[in-house]
Amino acid sequence: MGGGDLAADIVLVHSSDLHIDGSPDQGPQGTAGLRAVLRAAEKVQAQYVLLAGDSFDNNRQSDAIVAQSRALLRDAGRRVVVLPGNHDPVTPDSVWRRGGLDCLPNVHIIGLTHALAVLFPDHDLDVWGHAHVDYNDMAPLRAPRPRSARWHLAMAHGHYEDDGVPPLRPSWLISNAEIEATGADYLALGHWNRAARVGTGVTVPAYYSGSPDLAKTVNVVRLREDGTVAVTREAIQWD
Repeated sequence: MGGGDLAADIVLVHSSDLHIDGSPDQGPQGTAGLRAVLRAAEKVQAQYVLLAGDSFDNNRQSDAIVAQSRALLRDAGRRVVVLPGNHDPVTPDSVWRRGGLDCLPNVHIIGLTHALAVLFPDHDLDVWGHAHVDYNDMAPLRAPRPRSARWHLAMAHGHYEDDGVPPLRPSWLISNAEIEATGADYLALGHWNRAARVGTGVTVPAYYSGSPDLAKTVNVVRLREDGTVAVTREAIQWD
């Protein structure tokens, strides 16, 4: 979509599947994916970053990696909304409960700091989702939350299957009907390593961002004053 006053836009960067694990693939400091995403958010002057699951590869991360991630999120300079995924669910031993990640004022962790939704009154914006709280199957878009603000965003971490297609993966399934039922102005999806738009596109723009290391991009979402939504991809710089 073209046009619009960029100064009036609400700008969000959407990413997922960072899989922070302290490995050499994540750079010398073990957090290259998160660094790349936050750097992209700064470049496009985003007010928000949406991390749609599997930010960490597992809940067994070292205290050092958790501390590195905490420092990056603390210094992000913008609000971050996190949806824990199937690799980093909100279990009693979750990384999200360790190292003070849930105590950062600019970081909002659905399923921990907020049960289902985060409201940002200054932008008349709400963001909702169902966090993974264990390793069992669940429906990521069950019981869609009613709109409570002008801008209504949803997040989900799961596997999309088009109608009538036998599921390749048996768990965490997302259907066309469930996407449309959200009534969201944008649906930020995680679980796929490739970036893709999914669903019917009738009313709800639903996008996977892909993982930063494989997609090499983040999704940039602009909520415009005229009510339209523009989605583009921004290349990232990997350390």
